[in-house]
Amino acid sequence: MNVYDFDGTVYAGDSSADFYRWLLRRYPAMLRSLPRQSLAAIQYYILRKGSKTEMKTVFFSAFRYASISEVLLSEFWDSHGKKLCSWYLQQKREDDVIISASPEFLLRPAMDMLGLSALLGSRVDVHSGAFDGLNCHGEEKVRRFRETYGEAAVAAFYSDRLSDAPMARLAERAYLVKNKNPQSATLTPWP
Repeated sequence: MNVYDFDGTVYAGDSSADFYRWLLRRYPAMLRSLPRQSLAAIQYYILRKGSKTEMKTVFFSAFRYASISEVLLSEFWDSHGKKLCSWYLQQKREDDVIISASPEFLLRPAMDMLGLSALLGSRVDVHSGAFDGLNCHGEEKVRRFRETYGEAAVAAFYSDRLSDAPMARLAERAYLVKNKNPQSATLTPWP
């Protein structure tokens, strides 16, 4: 099987950030969360305090001011599906696994668009932004993969982030994806 990171790899950009900005235009009340989000970002990125899961929980807490539904998620992907990368679309297989730090509820409609079913993402409550478990990032991706697929072999792994090195080490081949445009990407062997 081949395993792919999603944001910056299969999708040109950060789907969570795009979704947040898209939601904000519809639900400006989400701005009420901005002071807490700013503080959480400063604590995590500048002061190096707390975990990524804690920081992202505060970020996603703005969802409580929005009415997120399957219809709303479909509307988002109807407008953002064009950011799914052509290099991936040309090689995708039905048994591909997508593993991402983005919320599973957000990526599920994209998976449907791609005709894929195997998704491992962060388990985030769509209404509160609370995490059920850890942010699916770094070593957590490996833990979640092994929890779901046991010792299954990974033929190839693709990601735009060096922080995905733990997953890359599982694969027979791994590629670093440089991808700012959905129409083109550069794939290089993992460093």
